Amino acid sequence: MQQRVVLPQPQVNAELLKNALRAPLWYWGIMAFLGAIVVAGSVAVGFLMNKGFGLSGTNRPVMWGILIVDFVFWIGISHAGVMLSAILRLSKAEWRRPATRAAEVLTVFSLMIAALHPVVHAGRPWRIIYWSFPYDFSRGLWVNIRSPLIWDPSAIFTYLTGSALFVIVALIPDMAVIRDHTTGLKQKVYRALAMGWRGTPRQWKLQIVAGFLLSALLLPVFVSVHSIVSWDFAVMIGVEGYHVTIFAPYFVIGAVHSGVSAVVTMMILMKWMFGWGSYIREEHVESLAKLLIVIGTTWLYFFFVEFSFALYSMESQEIALREMQAFTWPYWPLALTFILFSYIIPIPLWLFRKVRRNFKIMFWTSLLVNIGMWLERFLIIVPSLARKQVWPFDWSTYHPSAIEVLIVVTAYALVFLLLMTFAKLFPLIPLFDIKEGQTLSDDIVIGKRRVPALRVEE
Repeated sequence: MQQRVVLPQPQVNAELLKNALRAPLWYWGIMAFLGAIVVAGSVAVGFLMNKGFGLSGTNRPVMWGILIVDFVFWIGISHAGVMLSAILRLSKAEWRRPATRAAEVLTVFSLMIAALHPVVHAGRPWRIIYWSFPYDFSRGLWVNIRSPLIWDPSAIFTYLTGSALFVIVALIPDMAVIRDHTTGLKQKVYRALAMGWRGTPRQWKLQIVAGFLLSALLLPVFVSVHSIVSWDFAVMIGVEGYHVTIFAPYFVIGAVHSGVSAVVTMMILMKWMFGWGSYIREEHVESLAKLLIVIGTTWLYFFFVEFSFALYSMESQEIALREMQAFTWPYWPLALTFILFSYIIPIPLWLFRKVRRNFKIMFWTSLLVNIGMWLERFLIIVPSLARKQVWPFDWSTYHPSAIEVLIVVTAYALVFLLLMTFAKLFPLIPLFDIKEGQTLSDDIVIGKRRVPALRVEE
């Protein structure tokens, strides 16, 4: 019978805090590389704002380019935190424990990066700040609550605030552990961050209650955020392919599909980079793959429903748009790649247990899912604008400029840079959650078996 060793707490502390206390040399090399990309992207953003947004590839009729595509994509990635932390915490799924912190942090950083994309896309962000917020009532300026420019910031910043609180509450016990393993200035900083945590029964009770309350409160926000993003498109008049009533659930389930896939990719990278094989095991990735099979199949159903709406309504403009997406260059190769990467390649592979427990295959298939889901957002936004009925005399396509591509690449580099910075300051796997799982479980579920844990005395 296969047995799993329950590690002593000092060993858990030493292994999970190894990077936070003393980072290896390769870590600084990665940080320097990512930092160089972020600096280059920052220069590109400054140049774009100085010279004007005409340097981008957007033009009439395609006014939204890959910056808006990337905005929708990062909002989708952010759904991983609530899906894995809130829902699985409320359902008491034990296999969630190594993935919760990474998912929560990915949520916070994804939302931060997503919020920057519309600001950069505006070309003159200070004008958005000046005209969008009624900070001076003597001007008689009031916000147009019917505008998506108001919906999006409200939803994103509400979600960002709740997700940040979620991370902070879960971090407090771990801050106390790092406080006890450091000296000097570091100890003073972590002592302040630990907020007087001593691990008393009352503190643990309050921490657990706060975690469950935040989980429950974030669930409606989780659903509303991507629904509101989908309504950015659905409320448009004169753009075929946008005014679809199923957009809200379709966007939400697509966001969960890409978000959970991103967590799988990130967990496997963490295992390889930091040597956390004792904590990120085959059964964890297998459970996430099973979850993704259900999510991906549900997403495929909504995709076909959304696509069939054009055929059901028999509107000539809708049918022409779908024909362009499926059969016209350059969209048909993107559409084929999107279907292959998002569902046809990964989901059938994940039906096999050996594949679900293979880290290399799971890494590449989960990465393919997010490439496909990015292309899906592109195919939703750009082709519809290229055939916009408001300007039928000026149908055209869209080619992103080098500056736009650099800014998008910078967004990915910035997310990874923030994640690596977080990994240097805090543990990416929650110490207290791992210890709780080892302490409270008399037997551990591995696959379909219940296997008794072999405990090692300290």
